[in-house]
Amino acid sequence: MQLSTAPYEERLTAPRSWWVVSFLIGVSFALILLPFGTLPLLGGLVGGTAAAAVVASSYGSVRIRVVGGSLIAGEAKVPVTALGEAEILEPEEARAWRTYKADTRAFLLLRAYIPRALKVEVTDPEDPTPYLYLSTREPERLAEAIKAAREAAAQGL
Repeated sequence: MQLSTAPYEERLTAPRSWWVVSFLIGVSFALILLPFGTLPLLGGLVGGTAAAAVVASSYGSVRIRVVGGSLIAGEAKVPVTALGEAEILEPEEARAWRTYKADTRAFLLLRAYIPRALKVEVTDPEDPTPYLYLSTREPERLAEAIKAAREAAAQGL
C-alpha cells in the first residue's frame, strides 16, 4: 500500500539563547549557595541548570504534523476535511494576528521566537474555532501538506 501524501512533521525547538539562559540560571543558584560550601555550590549549578533546561525544553519543543488525514499541532488534532484555506503570515502580519487581530476563540500555537506563521481557516460548522494560528518555520511546506492531505481525503485515498 502506498501513502497518498507524504507526511509532514516539524518540531519547534527552543532557540539557543534559552539554553544559555538556563546555564545562567544554574550559575545564579550556584552563587546563592556559595556561602554553604563547594558541594552545595556544585549542586546549585547542576540542579538549577537542569531545572531551567527542563522548563525550556518542555515549553520550547512542540510538534506540528500532518499525518493520517489529520493536522496535529501540539495537543490539538483536527481532521484535514474540517480545514479550509491556509494563509502564510510574514513576520509583521503574524505579529498582528498574535495581538490586535486575534480572535479569542481561535486555537493559537504561539512561539514568539518564530517570526512566521500559518493561519488555517476551520470550516467545520460544529466547531466554534474560526481558525488555527500555527507558528512555523516552514509555512509554505505546512500549507502544501495540508492542501495535499485535504485533496487526498476528498478523493477517498
